[in-house]
Amino acid sequence: MISADRTDAASQTASGRKRAADLLARAERSELQAVWDALPQKPAAHPVRGPETGLVMVRGRIGGGGAPFNLGEVTVTRATVRLDSGSVGHAQALGTDREKARLAAIFDALWQEEATQGFVEQALLLPVAERIADAERRKADETAATRVDFFTMVRGDN
Repeated sequence: MISADRTDAASQTASGRKRAADLLARAERSELQAVWDALPQKPAAHPVRGPETGLVMVRGRIGGGGAPFNLGEVTVTRATVRLDSGSVGHAQALGTDREKARLAAIFDALWQEEATQGFVEQALLLPVAERIADAERRKADETAATRVDFFTMVRGDN
């Protein structure tokens, strides 16, 4: 039987890795490149798969709750690398930027290592999360500025 502590730790690690993969996919190539250049010791990364580019079918729903339909295809680039330490990193990103996918896979592998996880969090993931939050906040403010409230006035019982 697996103890509850081990199950919780595995769940937290999985959710943390999912968060890291999401942020790496949404990172700009310039952000990835800047942190790569700032790494004191660059690990040797050996390609396992890719980087390779392909198409993925995107599905949508009318109104968010209707029947699903095929919206169209998007270009996605993926990469898998293995570091000399044995850590394997995976990355997927919209578009055709193979170097972005390769760098994201390297940072995914580095995030999994205890010695470099803090560096990846502080130098890359937190700034990317802040940039995304700022963009979402700015978009919400712009949307709120155009909001129109409709109301009805009752004039009496003429």
